[in-house]
Amino acid sequence: MSDGVIIKTIYLKATPEKVWKFLTEREKMARWFHETNRDLIKTGPFEYYRHDTDAKDRKLMWGDVLEVDPPTKLVHTFTHQWLEGVITTVTWELLSIEDGTQLTLTHEGIETYEELSGHDKGWDQHLTRIRNVIN
Repeated sequence: MSDGVIIKTIYLKATPEKVWKFLTEREKMARWFHETNRDLIKTGPFEYYRHDTDAKDRKLMWGDVLEVDPPTKLVHTFTHQWLEGVITTVTWELLSIEDGTQLTLTHEGIETYEELSGHDKGWDQHLTRIRNVIN
């Protein structure tokens, strides 16, 4: 299943500009997802870190920012040790709607049902957190 795709859409009572900051600014990302080594406001590599600050190797996930179009679209690769070298792609699309933002996540390139199911559950948890933090 090399074409596994997860698509999630949520609605946030915040402007696209505010939502954009929660997708790209490291301090805000840490509040709903994971701490990262830099803001995701330009192309290039980045890393996400474990919440456990006592861990010897805190690097949890990593990727490369491929496209930055504020405040409408962010595209980056995404992988971690459990993907065993498989590089997936995450696209965030923000659409201004009345009183808020439609946020759509598309996660592509997932190879197995187990990985697809695990990431699907994980994104549900993270998107619930971003909703609670922003709203």
